[in-house]
Formats: sequence, C-alpha cells, structure tokens
Amino acid sequence: MPELFSVQGKTVLVTGGSRGIGLMIAEGFVAAGARVIISSRKAETCAAVAERLSATGQCEAIPADLSTVDGADGLAVALRERVDRLDVLVNNAGATWGAPLEAYPESAFDKLWAVNVKAIFRLTTALLPELRRAADPDDPARVINIGSVDGIRVPAMEVYAYSATKAAVHMLTRSLAHQLAGEQITVNAIAPGPFESKMMAFALEDPASRAAIEQQVPLGRIGRPEDMAGTAIYLASRAGAYLTGAVIPVDGGITTHG
Repeated sequence: MPELFSVQGKTVLVTGGSRGIGLMIAEGFVAAGARVIISSRKAETCAAVAERLSATGQCEAIPADLSTVDGADGLAVALRERVDRLDVLVNNAGATWGAPLEAYPESAFDKLWAVNVKAIFRLTTALLPELRRAADPDDPARVINIGSVDGIRVPAMEVYAYSATKAAVHMLTRSLAHQLAGEQITVNAIAPGPFESKMMAFALEDPASRAAIEQQVPLGRIGRPEDMAGTAIYLASRAGAYLTGAVIPVDGGITTHG
C-alpha cells in the first residue's frame, strides 16, 4: 500500500511554490521524498524557501515571472539545464483581482488571463520534451493545474476575471488531457476552496469574516496544508495513474451547494 501512493525519487516542478497553496504542495512532495524545484517571481524569497525545505529533503529554486513569454520560456530552459526529465508539473502560479462590477478594470482581465491561463499553456507546452521522457504506460508523467471552486460556482466576492480564468483553467485541463493521453501524460486540476494563502488573507485574518466562511463550508473548517498536499501526491502517485481530465474540488463540500 505505501508504494501505491509513493512519489519517492520523482522530479517535481511547482510554480508559485514559495507561498500559499504552492508551498503546501511543495512541502508535501519534499516530505514524501521527491526532488522538488519551486519557482516564483521574487528570487530572494524563492531561494529562502527552497533552503528551508532542503532541511527535510531535496528542494531547489528557479525564480521566474510567468506573466511573460520570456519568463515561462526562461524557466523551461533553466529547468532543462538541471534535469533531463520531469515527472510532475504543478501549474500553481496565479493572481486575483477584486473590484465592484462597474469599476472592474479591463486590465484585470488582461493580467489574470496572462498569469492564470496563458502561463499554464505556455509552460506545459515548453516542457513537453521533459514530460515525454518521464512518461511510461504504468507511470505516466503528470500535469496538475490549480484551478478554483470559484471557477465551478459563482463566488460571493466580485472577482469576475479570477473566476472566469479559473473556469478556463478547468477547460484547458480537459483539452490538454485529451490531447496528451496517448503520450502517457495525464492532466488533472485541483479546485481549492478556502485555504490559508495571500489571496484569502484579507478574509481569513478577520475573525468574523473567517467564521462566516467556515459556516459556508459543509465540513466546517478552512482547508489545511495536508489536504492540498495529499490530493497532489495522490494525483502524482501510482494511485492516480488512471485519472486524467478530472477537476477535483478540495473545498470541504462547498460545491455541493451548486
């Protein structure tokens, strides 16, 4: 049974891996014995987090700004200099933007489309050679995209571009899964509910707001790091080898409301 969920020795790239959900996933893979490479925009922060995680396993840093073509291509080149194959790509880097309907800027759609959707497509295609070298019929290469429950149901907050781009991430996941299945590369998405992250800090740091959010979650709590890490490890292990094109809500039951 331990071998069924093992990711020991796998090479994993986690974008946006220096904080929030990306950090939760990176920490989980490091603790599980994978070689983890994290990427984020701020070089000093990325290096500091990698150094801290290296105390318990293998973790390296490659800073990159994935909102640009050069940033994504540069990350692919830098990764290629270190490894010749990639077992798991976790596309987690993302951004959000909230504003009232009539004041919502068009620039928000441009920024979030570039970071939340285009970067996933750009980086995944750039790293296809490394994913193909890791692919095997019994142990496919894996792509795990981080979507959101706000791409499944209408969010309470006014985050129009965010929810639209996360819905696009889910559809892009299905399209890539269909295209790459024949090459033994699976593509799935995780749709998180409320977790401790910079995106949610404005709501979760206020006790009253936090309590209100918890009341909306059928399981009655905010997500924990092991909830996110466990789902990603499942998708990357032999246990998840026959799953592709799925969008998995990790939300405590929020999406059961419809």
